[in-house]
Amino acid sequence: MIPPPFAVPDPIGFLLGSWTTRRYLLDRSTNAVGTFTGTTTFTPDADGLHWAELGTVRWPSFEGPASRSYRVMPGVGTAVEVLFEDGRLLCRLDLSAGSARDHHDCPPDTYLVDFTVGSNSRIDYRWEVTGPAKDLLLSTTLTRGEATRGPAGRTRTVSGPICPSA
Repeated sequence: MIPPPFAVPDPIGFLLGSWTTRRYLLDRSTNAVGTFTGTTTFTPDADGLHWAELGTVRWPSFEGPASRSYRVMPGVGTAVEVLFEDGRLLCRLDLSAGSARDHHDCPPDTYLVDFTVGSNSRIDYRWEVTGPAKDLLLSTTLTRGEATRGPAGRTRTVSGPICPSA
């Protein structure tokens, strides 16, 4: 159950630090289920934050290290823009009311995201990915506290929204 929203007037300051990450992965077209567990860190980077995920993915066809990174930059008003590392926009989030919804078009697929801040130590977000080749639900919970690091070695970028043009 997702708690009621917790207003975040300063998302850059709020996100800063280390979060424990738990993600449930569902491929609705095949009913394949997986998980990602690890750490998400938000560290200062230029005018915003560097968002880095590192952990372990468990999927029917793969189990091992996984990583993904983005940039979080100030947007208009209290919003932030989440960017791919190459600067392309992933989504815009205004968490001033404690929740936000946005989308990312990656033809032929569409990515819809819902963020809810439940407290000063919890964020829940869901990506629904639909299109001719995808029907995915990625549900993530970030919690502050003692975070665990993912395993060292080779990583596979499978934990976040995957856009073929990324």
